[in-house]
Amino acid sequence: MTNTPQCPKCGGDNTYFDGSLNVCPDCGHEFNAGEESSDANDIARDSNGAELCDGDAVTVIKDLKVKGSSMVIKRGTKVKSIRLTDNPEEVDCKIDGSSIVLKTCFLKK
Repeated sequence: MTNTPQCPKCGGDNTYFDGSLNVCPDCGHEFNAGEESSDANDIARDSNGAELCDGDAVTVIKDLKVKGSSMVIKRGTKVKSIRLTDNPEEVDCKIDGSSIVLKTCFLKK
């Protein structure tokens, strides 16, 4: 039995080789096994889909409890000068002098 890769789009295990490309019947995505997914997944986007860049100012859209602390980041908090990380779903920033990593799904530009 041959090992087929997972679909990079939906993560499904139900892929098969179609002679030249791997195909995912669940989402219909066709891909080469050796290629990295270079779709728009490498771009950091906020909760509304706007592209984020280094140095942007963003606003928190939900009260966030900080793990390992009693600190709460309130909704509406303005965060200036964010820094992008290797993970497009996270940004690095400073709030009240503390360096914190925030998920982009809780931010808006």
